[in-house]
Amino acid sequence: MHAPANNAAAGQRRLFLASFITLIAAGIGFSIRGGILDDWGRDFGFTQAELGTITGGGLTGFGLIIIFFSLFADRVGYGPLMAAAFGLHVLSAVMVLAATLVFKAQGKEATYWFLYAGTFLFAVGNGTCEAVINPLTATLYPKEKTHYLNILHAGWPAGLILGGLLSWLMAERNGQVVVRWEIQWLLFLVPVLVYGWLMFRQSFPISEARAAGVTFGVMLREFTQPVLLALLLLHALVGYVELGTDSWIGNLMTYIANMKGILVLVYTASIMFVLRFFAGPIVHKISPLGLLFSCAVLAMIGLFWLGHSTTGLAVFLAATVYGVGKTFFWPTMLGVVSERFPRGGAITLGAIGGIGTLSAGLLGTPGIGYVQDYYSGQMLSREAPAAYEQYVALKSDGEKDTKSFLVFPKTAGLDGSKMDPVMARPDDQLSATEKTVKAARIFGGRMSLKWTALVPAMMAAGYLVLILYFKAIGGYRQVHLQAPS
Repeated sequence: MHAPANNAAAGQRRLFLASFITLIAAGIGFSIRGGILDDWGRDFGFTQAELGTITGGGLTGFGLIIIFFSLFADRVGYGPLMAAAFGLHVLSAVMVLAATLVFKAQGKEATYWFLYAGTFLFAVGNGTCEAVINPLTATLYPKEKTHYLNILHAGWPAGLILGGLLSWLMAERNGQVVVRWEIQWLLFLVPVLVYGWLMFRQSFPISEARAAGVTFGVMLREFTQPVLLALLLLHALVGYVELGTDSWIGNLMTYIANMKGILVLVYTASIMFVLRFFAGPIVHKISPLGLLFSCAVLAMIGLFWLGHSTTGLAVFLAATVYGVGKTFFWPTMLGVVSERFPRGGAITLGAIGGIGTLSAGLLGTPGIGYVQDYYSGQMLSREAPAAYEQYVALKSDGEKDTKSFLVFPKTAGLDGSKMDPVMARPDDQLSATEKTVKAARIFGGRMSLKWTALVPAMMAAGYLVLILYFKAIGGYRQVHLQAPS
């Protein structure tokens, strides 16, 4: 007599587990891509700004597609979208794997666009997944949204940990390639196959908004709410500081602290993975917005400290502060939007996720790469002009390969293929000029972290304003929808 209820509960757990594994796939791909940036720079001669833009493509597609699919996810259904995500993930793997062949046949520029397209498709697959799994989780657990969204998004750091450790194990040893980057990249397909199997022929529930009879027009009207608009702006900053920094942290800490930088990403992801299971009790004590404010302060301190750290202990302590700070940003923001604006359904959740990844892809990763190029180029051209002319990136016509960012001036970065031999050797094997070149690269990395610390400072101010607003209107409360009778 209890079989239907048991079957429903088992199906609920299976769908939630599959949703969790989609984020593991995204995290593994993200982490491994960060670990192979140096391989791409060495093999294809990309600058830091170019690598940042390619990596940004792996986030921009996510933002665009999650917004697009969220517009009709409630109507089309979750199953067809997950099938599309599976196909996109497989196609992205094929595109990136073809980069070496494209380089041999067409050269650097064609390879740049091929890698950009491949990482873009990877992000499109991730975005399609997230257009489904966030409203799906809110539907499966309507009374504990923030708690279960935090547990769901523990899948992301789990993927970062797995991908980071695999990347570290397969990285170069004493200048020798252990595992080619192409093989490393393929590993994200393992969890893709698992989530595809778990979701195959499963019955998906309808969303909370659709069950309550909320129309498409009512969903869109939620975007006239000033608080939702403020949350969208704040989440753009979240995307910049969390995903933008994590795209670069392994690469940066390798040179800044002379260590396996990917392990810093693994360590901070481990903090995220553990703490996200405890979001529920925390938000009951200090409210979701209080948690977000505290995290923004910690992230600001941690990033600025990382930019100054020179020893292993200092890196460990600063990374701990930053790791705790970034832990609750993304899922708690989703929880706040779902709790306060349930009439928006998948659309508002898709918008919040989309704006975060668009910011990371269009601003975060390119911006952090630009700051590195700007400060390293400025320092080297000032202290060793001849070395600057030797190591600066050039276009095919021999002119300096300058890049701009927003309203900031154009700058020419240092050629990754020329820099790699210098950065790979210990200081006692470098000439005086090469030491200056290496110091310039390290200086650019430090400055990028210090500038990024300003972003969570702005976030803290924004969360404080929202805390004061809700206090003025009687406090933060969750809004519930009722199904039509």
